[in-house]
This record gives sequence, structure tokens and C-alpha cells, in this order.
Amino acid sequence: MTRSQRTVLIVLAVLALVAAGYWFTRPAAAPAAPADSKAAEAQPRPALTVTVATPEPAELAVTLSANGNIAPWQEASVGSESNGLRLADVRVNVGDRVKKGQVLATFSPETINADVAQARAALAEARATAADAAGNAARARTLEKTGALSQQQINQYQTAEQTAQARVEAAQAVLAAQQVRGRNTQVLAPDDGVISARTATVGSVVSAGTELFRLIRQGRLEWRAEVSSSELGQLAVGMPALVTAPGGAQVQGRLRSIAPTVDPQTRNALVYVDIPGVQNNAGIKAGMFARGEFAIGKSNALTVPQAAVVPRDGFNTVLVLQSDNRVRLTKVQAGRRVGDRIEVTGELPADARVVIAGAGFLNDGDLVRVSGTADAAATAK
Repeated sequence: MTRSQRTVLIVLAVLALVAAGYWFTRPAAAPAAPADSKAAEAQPRPALTVTVATPEPAELAVTLSANGNIAPWQEASVGSESNGLRLADVRVNVGDRVKKGQVLATFSPETINADVAQARAALAEARATAADAAGNAARARTLEKTGALSQQQINQYQTAEQTAQARVEAAQAVLAAQQVRGRNTQVLAPDDGVISARTATVGSVVSAGTELFRLIRQGRLEWRAEVSSSELGQLAVGMPALVTAPGGAQVQGRLRSIAPTVDPQTRNALVYVDIPGVQNNAGIKAGMFARGEFAIGKSNALTVPQAAVVPRDGFNTVLVLQSDNRVRLTKVQAGRRVGDRIEVTGELPADARVVIAGAGFLNDGDLVRVSGTADAAATAK
């Protein structure tokens, strides 16, 4: 083999080694991306995973709201019937429950006892005088036929008899009046009820007619609600009403009467609601300003969970799920509430699916992922 041939073989061997090294050390080629993966990257991602629910029909109560004062049904003024007596004992205080005829206070009886004794003595004196006059008149009548006495003298004896009898009757009347004063040394409750005010003070000397106590008769209160003349026709006697005090205490009442006139200034009429048996309820007191609702009837309504109604820009809205899993902002009118549901009216189909959880974080047109319905979630729990 010639020298040139050996050189060619060496060059070919070197080239073969270089080619083999490049083949084993070259980087691996990336696989081709599938077409469906590129399409998935092109689609937008859901903004939120939500739960939806459909509106449910319900029968809700129709109510009429009103405001007014709570006042006693009737108040009795208990005072003194005697004049110039000293108050010796006060047996009740504000808030005490009393029975009809119960002693509330007593006056010092010394002066009355003395007057009664004097009246008895005067009556005894009048009776003695009347007996003497009656005897004289009887003797004069026996002598009338004998002529021993003139007719004028006989008339005088008969007149004296009648006068003495009249004085007896007058003395009896005075004694009866003093005995009445003696009974009036005890101030009695005119009816069952609750003491609402007391001005009686031990040791004071009061005049006749002075008020000592005020009594809420039978412990009954009433709610005097103001109702506009346009709404007055919806009310009827006997209708139930729920009265709510400022502190949140509630009591069930019943409409007793409707005022026959309307205030010409406010165009409102008073309606009177009986709320008996509230003395055990510390949250209901006379003088409070309370609100209440009259149960007028019932009507059908469409309700959704309260979490589905979101206030935006001064309007109540719900987010309705569309067929492409996007939400549409829909304005509704919120109405009556029952439990955790609320009545809605407006352009909301009965078969619409509204977003519940996460409704406050979504905007019109957002894409969402639905995890289930509210009913399914409740069943799973």
C-alpha cells in the first residue's frame, strides 16, 4: 500500500470517529405538541367555583307595618276622699300588683273617731228630745176633746214633736257621714291592676281629691298604632299583630278597635291593639315607642337564598348562570323574608339558576365552575 493510500484511510477513520461522537452526543428532539393541548391553553380559566340554586315558590304572609306608642289600657286615679287627715301608712309601691279592695294606704283615725263619737252623742240627745216631744204631743191630743188646751197649744206640741223627729233624722245623717269618713281612712284599690305611680307620703296631710296612686287597670297595655288613611281599609277588628319594642322584645296582640276619625293634620288614624299579660315581659313598658306588623293574609311568592341577593350601585341583583357557564347580572326587587330566604320580583325566570356562594366576588360575564346545587349540598351534609 502506498503512502498516499494510507493517508486517505487515516483521514476516513478520523471522519468516522467524529461522526460517531456527534451522533451519540447530540440533544434529543422535543416531541410535537398535540392539537387539543394548544386549544386548552387558548380557553379562559374560570374565575370562581360556585354553588347555584333555583328559585322556590312559597306562601308568605302579607303584613302591614305601623308605629305607635304603648300605653295603659285604662288608668285609675286613686285619691283621698277625706279632708285634712294625716297619712299614717303606705302599703304599696310602684310596680306592685294589687287586687280589688286591697288596702293601699291608711290615714290616722283619731280625728275621725272623735267626730263619730260626737255624732253619736248628738243623735242620742236628739232622740231624747224627740221622745219628750212625742210624749207632750200625745198628752195634748188626749186633752183635745176636753177643751183644757186650745187648738193653738195642741198644734205647738205636735209641731215640736215633728221638729224633734227631724232633728233625730239629721243627727242620724251626720253620724252616717262621719262613719263613711271613718271607712275612708283606708284607701282601697278600685280594681285589679299594677301601681304605675305613687305620690303618697307618710305624715303628709292631704285634702279631699288629692291623687295618691295611679293604677293600670287589670295590668293591661295597648299599642296605639298610627295607620295612614289609605291603608286603613286593610285592617279589621280581631286581626293579629306582632308588636316589637325598641329593645327587641316581641309580644303578640290583637286589634281591638279602630278610631272613628282621622287626624286632619297627619291624615293618620289610631288603631288600638290589646297586648295583655305583658307585666312579666320586662321589655314591654308603657310609654315606649314601638313598631309592629299586622298579619293581613298570605300570598304566593318566588324566593331565593339571601346570600344570592347582592346590593350593587344602589340596586339588588342576582347572578344568573347561563348555558355557557357565564353569569349574567340581573336586577331584582327584594321583598319579604322568611328564615334564610328572601322574596324576589323582577325579570327572573322561575327555572333560573342563581349563584349563591361567591356571588359578591363575581361580575357580569365572568366564567365560573359549578360545584353543584344548594339542594345537593344540603343533602350531602
